[in-house]
Amino acid sequence: MLNTEFIAKLQQVVGAENVSTNQADLICYSYDATQKQFLPDVVVHPSSVEEISAIMKLANETGIPVFPRGAGSGFTGGSLPVGGGIVLVTTRLDKILEIDEENLVATVEPGLVTEDFQKAVEKVGLFYPPDPASLKFSTLGGNVAECAGGPRCVKYGVTKDYILGLEIVTPTGDIIKTGGPTMKGVVGYDLTKLICGSEGTLAIITKIIVKLLPKPEAKKTMLVMFDSIDGAAQAVSDIIRNKIIPTTLEFMDGRTVDCVRQATDLEVPDTANAVLIIEVDGDKEFLDKQASRIAEITKPLGVVETRIAETPEESEALWQIRRSVSASLRKVNPDKFNEDICVPRSKVPEMIRKIDKIADKYQIPIVNFGHAGDGNIHVNVMIDSKVEGEQEKADQAIEEVFKGALELGGTMSGEHGVGIMKAPYIPLELKDVAVDYMKTIKKALDPKNILNPGKIFPSDV
Repeated sequence: MLNTEFIAKLQQVVGAENVSTNQADLICYSYDATQKQFLPDVVVHPSSVEEISAIMKLANETGIPVFPRGAGSGFTGGSLPVGGGIVLVTTRLDKILEIDEENLVATVEPGLVTEDFQKAVEKVGLFYPPDPASLKFSTLGGNVAECAGGPRCVKYGVTKDYILGLEIVTPTGDIIKTGGPTMKGVVGYDLTKLICGSEGTLAIITKIIVKLLPKPEAKKTMLVMFDSIDGAAQAVSDIIRNKIIPTTLEFMDGRTVDCVRQATDLEVPDTANAVLIIEVDGDKEFLDKQASRIAEITKPLGVVETRIAETPEESEALWQIRRSVSASLRKVNPDKFNEDICVPRSKVPEMIRKIDKIADKYQIPIVNFGHAGDGNIHVNVMIDSKVEGEQEKADQAIEEVFKGALELGGTMSGEHGVGIMKAPYIPLELKDVAVDYMKTIKKALDPKNILNPGKIFPSDV
């Protein structure tokens, strides 16, 4: 519990109306997309870099932890106020400060919703590719903090590939600018890339300089259904081996398809045991050729049905099958939890087989979907929390999944980050000496360990 004097100082910085200790508000900011909950002591809504700097100086002086938060859409507990303290919400900083059409650069604030930004740049013929599944409500600051990915990463890369510079506030309250609006810049260490993906543990992001691309002339979407996951996985390799790099190359395994059938009225044939959703973009006259070539490549691999969208409405209908997945899984099993792993693209079939064996071993259904084009698999463990011992079995199963991904040269987190959910498994992937160097960086920037403590390194709580 924070004393009234400290609360009054926060009110002086941001205004009393932007500071809350109301129980209902505290509950609203106590959880994210995980099923974990930690109550903060106070929630603050600053509207400028100066206010954030003042808050951090106050917190640093008193040793009170601060937890930056955007939309709270993360799957690993990255914004959760573990141990209590201040939740600092950045959503009031939500402006597009500039779209520079000549230099293909934009400057934005961290609270801007990802999809709103994409729509704004597309109106002037430009394109911001990163497209996390949460783009309708996630914020760009959160995307940078987690280095968010999404379906289009197979062709265009992830968030860090589009961040040219940042304005940040350090845990001690200093305001620093990193990088800039130029395509090149190699003076000093690359602090921009250090902050991108640091999960709010090193600094609070207050401005973002974003690289843009010209908007592709057109796109074409197709949905290919297979009688087996092996056929779908082989299709992924064969498409890319034929020098076709789709914009998106998404997959759903048989159990995912079953859940979609159960939870929606979307039409998926009973014989479909795996689905690929493929999109290509570029010159309009070239797309039909690419779609036809993909259909030729996939046909011998156990294709049940191929649907090629001819209109934007048909494209949206195909994407609705993929977008319905998370809600369908939650509807079928409200207790399910989602982890993400990433393996080399060619190892996806082997990884799926490993996961199936683990599911059989622990007698827990595991449902897989994700970004086949870049080897990123979303592993959904369908537990029943009412069954005694089920969570313990699930924890053991997911540890084996992580180990399986690492054995194949992959990683235990492709885009969701570490947060608190994966922190206990860090030693599986990183050697102690690597973690020690990371902690040294953390301590240099945050000597009192007040900024988002307990994330990545659980012993810091």
